[in-house]
Amino acid sequence: MREDRNPAPVVTQLVLVTPVLGDSAEFLPALSAALAAGPVAAVIARFEASDERTLVNRIKDLAPRVQAGSAALMVEGPVEAVVRGGADGIHLVYEPDALAEAVSRLAPQRMVGVAGLKSKDDAMAAGEAGADYVMFGEPAVSRHAEKNGVVPPFHAVVERVAWWAEVFEVPVVGYAPDIEGAAALAKVNADFVALGAPVWDHAEGPAVAVARALALMAPGTVP
Repeated sequence: MREDRNPAPVVTQLVLVTPVLGDSAEFLPALSAALAAGPVAAVIARFEASDERTLVNRIKDLAPRVQAGSAALMVEGPVEAVVRGGADGIHLVYEPDALAEAVSRLAPQRMVGVAGLKSKDDAMAAGEAGADYVMFGEPAVSRHAEKNGVVPPFHAVVERVAWWAEVFEVPVVGYAPDIEGAAALAKVNADFVALGAPVWDHAEGPAVAVARALALMAPGTVP
């Protein structure tokens, strides 16, 4: 990790966080609509607890759909399942040993992203240990938030993203609790904005939600 980020304006990109999936067949139409609505940098996929073979098969079902949309598939799950399923990387709750193992086994061929960061010190340690991105803010139903016992308020997420973006080179993801939150995160130079339920549950469908988020994040449109 390097300090003294490039002062050039950041073009914030969109990341989608899936619901917790079992069989993904029912989810695929919504995912396809979201990916077709505009550029999505990555999809963070979350799955129900299962045996490794089932998880690998579920990742294999999802990976080509995501990758065909020019997005990277990041998976919450064991390293071995990520590799065997053909995902582009792993999305981890921060624990030093788990991060070290993932980096040693996956880098540089696959990415290692880190969430569940309780403090600035945790975030800096993750960056120094080789994380490809750090994520602040958690989807309320995620296992990250349950494990940490708290969902950070959005203003704290914005402040933490602003601090990181100003100082560090490792990309930063800010999780927005609603579509409008994308604007606040883009304004403080988040490299990525992550959205989950506000996309999948949008009254007009995920394509409209993605288009709205991208419009709010576009350079020159943030108030």
